Amino acid sequence: MIFDVSRIRSGHPALAEGFAQLDGAGGTQPAAPVIDAIAGAMRAAVSNRGTAHEPARRSGEIVAAARAAVADLVGGDPAGVVFGPSATALTYLVSRALAERWAPGDEVVLSRLDHDANVRPWVQTGAAVRWAEIDPDTGGLDVAQYRELIGPRTRLVAVTAASNAVGTVPAVRAIADLAHAAGALVYVDGVHATAHRPTDVAALGADFYVTSAYKWSGPHYAAVVADPAVWEPLHPAKLIPSPAGVPDRFEYGTLSFELLAGITAAVDHLAGLLPADGDRRSRLLASMTAAAEHESRLLDRLLAGLAAIGTVTVCPAPADRCPTVSFRVAGHAPAEVARALGDRGVCVSHGDYYAVEYFEAAGLRDSGGAVRASLYHYNTEEDVDRLLTGLAELS
Repeated sequence: MIFDVSRIRSGHPALAEGFAQLDGAGGTQPAAPVIDAIAGAMRAAVSNRGTAHEPARRSGEIVAAARAAVADLVGGDPAGVVFGPSATALTYLVSRALAERWAPGDEVVLSRLDHDANVRPWVQTGAAVRWAEIDPDTGGLDVAQYRELIGPRTRLVAVTAASNAVGTVPAVRAIADLAHAAGALVYVDGVHATAHRPTDVAALGADFYVTSAYKWSGPHYAAVVADPAVWEPLHPAKLIPSPAGVPDRFEYGTLSFELLAGITAAVDHLAGLLPADGDRRSRLLASMTAAAEHESRLLDRLLAGLAAIGTVTVCPAPADRCPTVSFRVAGHAPAEVARALGDRGVCVSHGDYYAVEYFEAAGLRDSGGAVRASLYHYNTEEDVDRLLTGLAELS
């Protein structure tokens, strides 16, 4: 089936402004059905969840639909989908709940590849930290080191499904298998990965999988997914009258019903990237596979173009990667490069993008980090060429 980028772009109103949106890792532009769903939920009579009247029942239906949608997106169980304002907030929630069950001397294994949202919450539990290092030549995360890092005191291994800095896709399942053999849990940061390839939490071996909807055409809201049985032993602090069951007891206060309506619409949007039949899960798998192939072609064009510019140095990443590239331009600070591209209507990021450990390990953080171009399925060859032209002119 043909991946019709023109049709997809027409469904993103913000793209009509004409910017080359190459900062998908920092957030994607919302799809029109998402905007409509949020507005529709805010126009309708909706109250807090209950059964006494239709507006109360309506809000409950919105929540249930969003849990089912996220479960379809990642291959999870709707009863194990917990919502919150951000991946960072949810990871803090889970880390605190888990740490209540840990003892002095218990360990967590973290990676230098991860976004700080999958590092600092675990460091701040007070557990002993063991670090998985990045291969400086390949940008990869060698699985072999985990055989030495994981031991009888390991309680949790936290690892990203894809680096938001350079796109590296670690061998999460192999790492998870080592963790599970030692009786440890696995917390997977799927914030960057979910937008770029089909996701199956069971295939990854993830006990917890966190994702943010604004990285895949949705609103600024997040979810962490686990089997209900994994949630069951955890009891976070909560208000006396708030729900005691799973997953509700992990969701503080009144949920944002309008944003949850937007999440459902975003998942449906992703399922419709290709015209296909079948249930939503099967359509998502087909659409995300096609999106990944499209992004891979654009990534090849971007990498070839960057290699042809003599002043550009690309941060290394393995062949198995998401379409995200960090680079430096000789003689120009990353912030200067990003501003110069921005003046040309090309939107990229600069700095460390919260990948603190990566840029410290690479020795680049003190000098401004790098410039990041992150592709998404609505990007085109023209977007890539605008970036390359701007860099050539700057050089």
